Amino acid sequence: MSLCLFCDQPFTGDLDMRRLLLPGKSKTSCLCPSCRQQFAQIGPAFCPQCGRQQDSGEICQDCQKWRRIYQGNFLHNQAVYCYNQAFHDLMVRYKRYGDYLLCQVLQELAAPAVQKLAADYYVPVPTSPEHRKKRGYDTVWEIFTSLLPLTPLLAKKAGAGAQGEKGKKARMQAKQNFFLNPEFRGTITGKIILLDDIYTTGRTLYHARDAIETAFPKCQVESFSISR
Repeated sequence: MSLCLFCDQPFTGDLDMRRLLLPGKSKTSCLCPSCRQQFAQIGPAFCPQCGRQQDSGEICQDCQKWRRIYQGNFLHNQAVYCYNQAFHDLMVRYKRYGDYLLCQVLQELAAPAVQKLAADYYVPVPTSPEHRKKRGYDTVWEIFTSLLPLTPLLAKKAGAGAQGEKGKKARMQAKQNFFLNPEFRGTITGKIILLDDIYTTGRTLYHARDAIETAFPKCQVESFSISR
């Protein structure tokens, strides 16, 4: 018997041959089947640049704006889940109310796709100093730290505010608030994948990419978000 971390109800997980033969090798799900079904994966039609779920495989309106702003220099983002009500509720509890255990739910949702990523460096988008102090942890770092070898390449300016608390216009007009982590030493070349929980307008990830490309112009930067 397990306890679902999303609805707090006990449930019995499905048995399979791998779990019966290798019980130490199969981790029990932290989501009951009913809650698991509430998280909808993206597909089959989505924006080829940011991964947004839509009715066609055409470039979405947000990416058309980025194409004009960056003169075609897109940031390619891979996303796995639609930002629906279930994902919204999950993030409110995890980030706004500091329910740290829900980090395990996000890890479980992200893990299958994360295991297929291939890069030289995996860089989580950092939270602001104020939010890290308030919660006691960096929300994005905690999701991915058990899944990938992370590089703390970026830091975020104090007083920048949370993107989730802003409207779309304010998000798009937000100023650059990322900079190279002063504790990082060395030179980076190769492929970098930025890691984030949610891709909304793309402003955060484009700012993060800009900060990296300014410091290391020879790098190839892409991004991964659990939800879009």
